[in-house]
Amino acid sequence: MDMLAKTAPCSAGTQGGLYLNRELSLLDFNRRVLALAEDPGTPLLERLRYLCIVSSNLDEFFEVRIASLLVQDGVDGQPALPPPALAHTLERASLEAHDLVARQYALLNEVILPALAQHGIRLLRHEERSAEQRAWVKEYFDANVRPLLTPIGLDPAHPFPQVVNKSLNFIVELSGKDVFGRGTGIAILKAPRVLPRVIQLPAALTGGTASFCLLSSVIHAHIGDLFAGRDVVAYSQFRVTRNSDLWVDEEEVTNLRQALQSELTSRQFGFAVRLEVARSCPAHLAGFLLRQFNIDPNRMFAVDGPVNMVRLLELVNHQARPELHFPHFTPGLPAKLASTSLFDLLKQRDVLLHHPFQSFEPVTALIRDAAEDPDVVAIKQTIYRTGMNSSLMEALIVAAQRGKEVTVIVELMARFDEEANINWAERLERVGAQVVYGVVGLKTHAKMALVLRREQGELVYYAHLGTGNYHPTTTKHYTDFGLLTAHPQLTREVNEVFIHLTALTKPRKLQHLWLAPFGLHQALIDTIRREAAIARAGRPARIIAKMNALTDESVIRALYGASADGVKIDLIVRGACALRPGVAGLSDNIRVRSIVGRFLEHSRIYYFRNDLAHDVYLASADWMNRNLLRRVELAFPILDKALKKRVIDEGLMVYLKDNLDAWELGQDGKYQKRRPRGRQKPFAAQASLALLLAESTPLHG
Repeated sequence: MDMLAKTAPCSAGTQGGLYLNRELSLLDFNRRVLALAEDPGTPLLERLRYLCIVSSNLDEFFEVRIASLLVQDGVDGQPALPPPALAHTLERASLEAHDLVARQYALLNEVILPALAQHGIRLLRHEERSAEQRAWVKEYFDANVRPLLTPIGLDPAHPFPQVVNKSLNFIVELSGKDVFGRGTGIAILKAPRVLPRVIQLPAALTGGTASFCLLSSVIHAHIGDLFAGRDVVAYSQFRVTRNSDLWVDEEEVTNLRQALQSELTSRQFGFAVRLEVARSCPAHLAGFLLRQFNIDPNRMFAVDGPVNMVRLLELVNHQARPELHFPHFTPGLPAKLASTSLFDLLKQRDVLLHHPFQSFEPVTALIRDAAEDPDVVAIKQTIYRTGMNSSLMEALIVAAQRGKEVTVIVELMARFDEEANINWAERLERVGAQVVYGVVGLKTHAKMALVLRREQGELVYYAHLGTGNYHPTTTKHYTDFGLLTAHPQLTREVNEVFIHLTALTKPRKLQHLWLAPFGLHQALIDTIRREAAIARAGRPARIIAKMNALTDESVIRALYGASADGVKIDLIVRGACALRPGVAGLSDNIRVRSIVGRFLEHSRIYYFRNDLAHDVYLASADWMNRNLLRRVELAFPILDKALKKRVIDEGLMVYLKDNLDAWELGQDGKYQKRRPRGRQKPFAAQASLALLLAESTPLHG
């Protein structure tokens, strides 16, 4: 199969080619998320949450993926050098996105909002509000909203204002002349971001129900009050999505943090890629906005509801209605971890944690205990995403204040977390920690922490290696594995990786760890080929891998080759997958499935049978070109046999058994929902893991 690269079509847009389209595959993932919102078995407020998640995902899809395609196509002053499939991809993505959005708003208006009303939670439009409620809204508008609004009538002295990325705005058409006798016919009104988007009406006016109205509805109802002496002919809310990728000239920048701080502001005003307007927006006003922002009409969305559905999360998060949410869930904590010193325990054996079914607290405790322990002399850690509030980061600050050697590799280019990471970097530096901003040109995505402790005159190493971020929120909502270990060879290799990243030296030869961008990609290809050689020799060969995305063509070609040689391959890919499974003579031994459940699947697991050696690696890296060749990533082996079995059972086999939350990918690129067949019992992987590992009730009622 080495001739694959030379003979097979490579275009992502080619029908029936080797590779499925990445952008369309991402939209397929959002269909699977939307299916959870459409499922009547999902608790009602969680259905609304999934609707909001789809909207948030689509925002990022346009901000990043579509924006990058438009740059290829010559937008924003870039050379127009599109690949043959580019126009096809943009057209298909637009059609698919429109279909998704139409399904979203139909579900919101026809199913979810009426169902919420039956449960006493009402989102009231202007025409649905009583006279008393309208009077209260008018008072609210006059006292809290009107003073913050600044309508801008467009004329040569008042040009079209800067519109911030994803902000709520209104376009207003006015009749007659302004106070100076001029016929300024268009005004723009920006809704300040400090105002809440979901407003609760007083209980005394709602008959005991929880009734809300949207800020957009409040402004709509009183927009005429802002233009005294003129009539409002037409108006519409609108929202613009802009390119949000940050860029700095890494060859010219001398201080990456300072460069990014100035660049963060400009993110809000990148070139426009999408326009959202109300469904009632007159065509001439929509056309005016399209011309103003230079947006293709195919990327305009006229919606029947709020232009930013993500803001409805405020409604979800502030409703203490347990019966409308998933059952309460408490992560488990192995008894020994609660009663034994981590340092003492790790001297005896490694500890494997499976989040969120098991608590992330032991990882935080390791850093917190290290900060307080007088025998600990140094702590080293990578930070990719950690959020604005983090007890783990506070522990690192305490450690530095206590005089320990604290080294933190902070990735400042973590998309949409740049500001939080800059703030932590500044705080750490102020207390004397050594802060390094990764490697210029490569994002540091590896998840690792190292504690050096002096014991009986010698330094003993303790490490945490994980598949997910050190983030207090995502550790409760993303599935990830973490390994706590004092394995001498493994922990010393972790230290070598830290030295490599801080000193920018050539990394020493690593026996256990696979490190990108130097060896992980080639090690992965070599290991796939080794499994293929085993199959060619007539022995059983097996590969199972779980990841967020599979788009790297060289890895896909290696998998195709292994399949042709007889290797049985199962891939569990949450999101975008460019591999086309089930093609005779090419990938007929490959099956691909996607799991979408209550928690976001985030673990990266690589399993190779290897003549019953059962090699298991956990990793920070998806099988994407950017992860394998343009980031600092780490894959680490599970050496303990009992823990290796746990990873295989909990991280892989249970997901291959799932027949409730799983979707199977066909060779045509379409996903089909798995259902129990014959005498099969219904089985959901995440619910099973919760029963096995957590302290409380199952995930599904």
